[in-house]
Amino acid sequence: MNPALRPYFLRRKIFDRAAKLLSLGAVVFALFWLIWILGVTLAHGLMALKPSLLNQMTPPPGEDGGLANALFGSLSMSFLAILIAAPIGIAAGTYLAETSRRRLWCETVRFVNDILLSAPSIILGLFVYTLLVRPFGHFSGWAGAIALALIALPVIVRTTDEMLRLVPDAMREAALSLGIPQWKLTTHVLYRAALPGIVTGVMLALARISGETAPLLFTALNNQYWSMDLGAPLASVPVVIFQYAMSPYEEWHALAWAGAFVITLLVLVLSLIARAVVAKNRVSNE
Repeated sequence: MNPALRPYFLRRKIFDRAAKLLSLGAVVFALFWLIWILGVTLAHGLMALKPSLLNQMTPPPGEDGGLANALFGSLSMSFLAILIAAPIGIAAGTYLAETSRRRLWCETVRFVNDILLSAPSIILGLFVYTLLVRPFGHFSGWAGAIALALIALPVIVRTTDEMLRLVPDAMREAALSLGIPQWKLTTHVLYRAALPGIVTGVMLALARISGETAPLLFTALNNQYWSMDLGAPLASVPVVIFQYAMSPYEEWHALAWAGAFVITLLVLVLSLIARAVVAKNRVSNE
């Protein structure tokens, strides 16, 4: 090595080592807090788990009970929100990915979608409150589902758009050269190629909305009793956690920890399913 260049390479080596150490420190710092939060949630949640959690209603102050009505409310509103958001989001993402003309319009739509993607959920809850709750004079599960759908929609739009744009143009050109109509190209070729990514986006959107509290406070509110009426106030696990965690009753604190554990487990399962779908697609492509 040229002696004149030795200080230069030594300086580069020092900066490289320092950057690696800082990056490693940042990862360890982030993982420490994540593991701590998960550990505390699991420790308190496992201690609070009991059979009555699934077959008893949320109790009055100072009494023991379960989360049956809250679990039903969360599941019904979350899956209804996905049923609303998934078709609209997939259709919008397909339009953005497959429209070669009007590029300025598509980029504007993507920009607005990114704004909605990062918008605070409480803003969307207030919007639905103004649109559906205040005019009708009562809270409802339908309003909660629509608020959650507005949160899930940008995630599905962005994921569908990105997955379809990753499909090689050669597949489009080969299909069109055979005289296949555009709608058949989209449904039989593009969707099949991008299906794992689209499914992953839907699962991630479902995982995100399953723990939302702020929009449900303005739309579905809460219900202490069992109710399957989506036109009335409906209980949900995030709202129960929010209310019970601030209460002075130990029984409610235990139920709040149990609810937090259930939501964490649900998000973990959904994330694992999404990753399994992606891994299966990679293996099949290889």
